[in-house]
Amino acid sequence: VVARILNNVRAWAATRPERTDVGLWALDLALLLPSHPARLRYERAQLLVQRGEFTTGAAELETYAEVVAAVDPAAADRIRGEALAARALLN
Repeated sequence: VVARILNNVRAWAATRPERTDVGLWALDLALLLPSHPARLRYERAQLLVQRGEFTTGAAELETYAEVVAAVDPAAADRIRGEALAARALLN
């Protein structure tokens, strides 16, 4: 039930770019649930980059890439590229 509510909150926040704070809050809570999809970490990283937190978002992307690398090396490389692009936004 809690996971469904948080999904609804995330969906609501996704349609409102000015409410990324609510989306991040819902993601952080969803990550505290005992069995959450690893994809939530990717969503969180993307949201951090969208909010302008490039370094933190890039670090989250790299962490997620390490998890993905075990099952899909090509996707992991793509995600590492996203991390580099996020860091490039610092310039």
